[in-house]
Amino acid sequence: MKPDYLIIGSGLAGLSFAALMAKAGKKVLLLEAHEIPGGYGHTFEEGERYKFNAQLHYVWNCGKGRSVYNFLKKLNVHEQVTFEQYDPNGFDHMRMPGYALDIPGDLNILFERLQSLFPASASNIKRFLNTVEKTADELDKLPSPINVWSLLCNIGHNLQVIKYRNATLQEVFDAFQLPLEAQTLLALQWPDFMLPPRDLSFFAWCVLFMGYCRGAYYPTQHFEHVINTLVQTIETNGGEILYNCKVTEFIRDGQTIQGVHAEDLLNSGQFSDYFGETVICNIDPKRAAEMIGFEQFSAPVQKKLLYDYSPSNFMAYCVVKDIELRDFGFGRWNLFHTEQPDLNKAFDDMNRHGDYSKPSFVITTPGLLTHDHSDAPEGSQVVELLTVANYQRFHDLKISDAGQYRAKKHEIFDALVNVIEKQYIPNFREHLVFKMLGSPTTNERYCGSPGGNSYGSNLTPKNIAFNRLDHRSSLNNFYFCNASSGYPGFTGSISTGCRLYEHLTGDLFLKATD
Repeated sequence: MKPDYLIIGSGLAGLSFAALMAKAGKKVLLLEAHEIPGGYGHTFEEGERYKFNAQLHYVWNCGKGRSVYNFLKKLNVHEQVTFEQYDPNGFDHMRMPGYALDIPGDLNILFERLQSLFPASASNIKRFLNTVEKTADELDKLPSPINVWSLLCNIGHNLQVIKYRNATLQEVFDAFQLPLEAQTLLALQWPDFMLPPRDLSFFAWCVLFMGYCRGAYYPTQHFEHVINTLVQTIETNGGEILYNCKVTEFIRDGQTIQGVHAEDLLNSGQFSDYFGETVICNIDPKRAAEMIGFEQFSAPVQKKLLYDYSPSNFMAYCVVKDIELRDFGFGRWNLFHTEQPDLNKAFDDMNRHGDYSKPSFVITTPGLLTHDHSDAPEGSQVVELLTVANYQRFHDLKISDAGQYRAKKHEIFDALVNVIEKQYIPNFREHLVFKMLGSPTTNERYCGSPGGNSYGSNLTPKNIAFNRLDHRSSLNNFYFCNASSGYPGFTGSISTGCRLYEHLTGDLFLKATD
């Protein structure tokens, strides 16, 4: 018997959609090429029971009445999956030579801190922050996908959205004549987008920045518990997930997608066909379109599928022992650091030129964000480092010279640790008991991200808002449900799965408030 929904991929958007449908009584079957569910949200274990999330994540919209809370409540797991709030007095700590700024949840306090650093620019900073707040509020009220007609009919309520629809963050910084150092402190969380201000959509930055101002959160029992709870919800409601099952071909009859042809990766050469009343594509839409054939899609969808991918990243998964990180300025926040005050140049130096002599990167310490210390044995603490890395460089090195590939990873790691030892923890290396380094090709292999991309389609103005791909594929019985057909990140991916569920069922709950 065919399932109601055949879901290709178990990334967070696919899992969220599947959990909702299973809870609603529908039969769902998920096919996952990896042995672990969750996509970029998955957790793996190495060494002496050290657990690491595949990427750096923190979440917004977890408060009562917000989207993540509403999703978990819909599944009746909101009391099981809980979150700890980052320090509201400084959820992001921004550091650069000569400057330090802790980003608080209260914009009035943020203004006061920026005013003390840049008194001559206080008026411009105030107007900039007001614009950010207004733009985020307008975006939050818009339907998804954005209906241009509805936007124009309510033009008086969408003035900021219309004005800045094609703007980069840098262009808005320039319009308000903010000092370079103020720009850097405000945009130093660029790893959350893997783009510098010059290229980043102002909309994308506003949504995330204000989302975190409303409350930045981390799961009480780590991200593994979130993923496992969704899997349990699917399975206890009659759904099934098949792992090590790689889709190699879509089965099509005219303009209708009927199912897929997939290989059992544990038994090489063994293939099976899987069918569903409706097929949900959680893998990258452009990759799926290449498999199906671009010519099968409508012209408007083809145009939206021609997006460029976001840049990739370098991750260092570390464990330190016999040291208390709180004593060195770490706590319920992430720390973003740059040696180069111009973030556009810092990004280009690292991504284009492979030069990490003045790196910009983020440090996160998951064990300090919750009282659950199951990610490491007692006396040990997990530290994760992340920065940008060029996929093509690592891909070519891995093919041509494995030794140089490994050397480049260690070069980047040493550059980051040199800064850590100089600025934060003088004896970091002495306490380092475990490290594992991930490159763009690691992302491609274990997370199925083409080109090792971090966030699906690049978060430039071209790929955001009115021209962004959504769930509509133009093919029968076939829907996209992926970061590139919705929005990336933990919160964005959950919302993507929820919105597709709402579209197919008419059961609207995501924006409900208590």
